[in-house]
Amino acid sequence: MPHGIPVLFWDVDTQIDFMRPEGKLYVPEAETLEHNLKILNRLAHEHHIPIVASADDHTLADAEISDTPDFKVTYPPHCLTGTEGAEKIEATRLERPFIVGHEPLPAAEIEKALAQGTPRILILKRTTNVFSNPNTEAILEHLDPQRVVVYGVALDICNRRAVEGLWSRGYRKLEVVLDATKPIDTALAEELLESWRERGIELVTTRQVVDEVSAVHAR
Repeated sequence: MPHGIPVLFWDVDTQIDFMRPEGKLYVPEAETLEHNLKILNRLAHEHHIPIVASADDHTLADAEISDTPDFKVTYPPHCLTGTEGAEKIEATRLERPFIVGHEPLPAAEIEKALAQGTPRILILKRTTNVFSNPNTEAILEHLDPQRVVVYGVALDICNRRAVEGLWSRGYRKLEVVLDATKPIDTALAEELLESWRERGIELVTTRQVVDEVSAVHAR
């Protein structure tokens, strides 16, 4: 895979425990996003756009897991390793993903995996921050995207960490797909979105992403 890919889709935690009402840590109205998430996932496959997807992969020993959660730093058990709730929903499942576990990988292994076709990367994490996985930086540096399109849940928690992490690492062409994400705290989300607007982070719709990608590939 050459450096400087034009666009990277960044799928945040679209897992059953977050996306479905019966999930262990349901994000309100997340199930209403599935149609748009399916469109984005299909768009990436049809136009050979790389996808980085993050996924919670918890054990009961993880610091953020608690039986008496405050829902700020700690949360009830969710997305436990090997459970159905940890699986991605059908709309965003990846074809033959490169699954990135919690241990650091040799650079040569990452390069080899990303050189095989269009990368479909699933980064496992034990915190709200995808950059807590020691391999995220190396993967991002190798792909070196010119533009990153972010969607998934929850907007005010894990999406926030992803967007802020990308921004702090110098990725200035960021798009957040508003109709493909939902927050837990709507008031906090509004403040967050306004701060992103002020920084120049683009807030777009699924339709705009489709039109944008289609226009590029029509040239």
